[in-house]
Amino acid sequence: MLGSQTILPAIRQMKEFERVLESRYETIILLESHICQLKSIADLARRHGKKLWLHADLVQGLKNDEHGALFLCQEIKPAGVISTRSQVITTAKKKGLVTVQRLFLLDSGALETSYKILEQTKPDFVEVLPGVMPHIITEIREQIQIPIIVGGFIRTREEIESALAAGAIAVTTSDRNLWKQL
Repeated sequence: MLGSQTILPAIRQMKEFERVLESRYETIILLESHICQLKSIADLARRHGKKLWLHADLVQGLKNDEHGALFLCQEIKPAGVISTRSQVITTAKKKGLVTVQRLFLLDSGALETSYKILEQTKPDFVEVLPGVMPHIITEIREQIQIPIIVGGFIRTREEIESALAAGAIAVTTSDRNLWKQL
């Protein structure tokens, strides 16, 4: 699904979105948006040959539940959906979208709970935050059979390389300088 793309540009502003449309990256992530902008953003991404993954939890004006997920799948039709919510992941998966279960790992308890959630939702990818924990990435890779994406606090090329060496298949970053370096 990602091919050889190891950097997933994460976009927070329309200026960044316009720039990434002209980039070599095929799969892009829209982190923050407003429900009224989604259709035109998704259409523009498709016209530029981009696969747009939307972070459902960060769409202003959209409830991140089953009905919100159905709206995204049926009306906006992104290539993929990212969410911390199991209902959103399950709904998007049933509709044939690429699904990314986002996990915030605060401690060992959160990690154990995450394993249970992943057993239920069976997403296409898991995104682990923060992404600057190579030893935890390795541990997760050994426990699950789901490709791992990491993000959060990734600030250097070395941190990206470390995450990939630990078993992540890709890194999300909103840092445009890192988009250019790799």
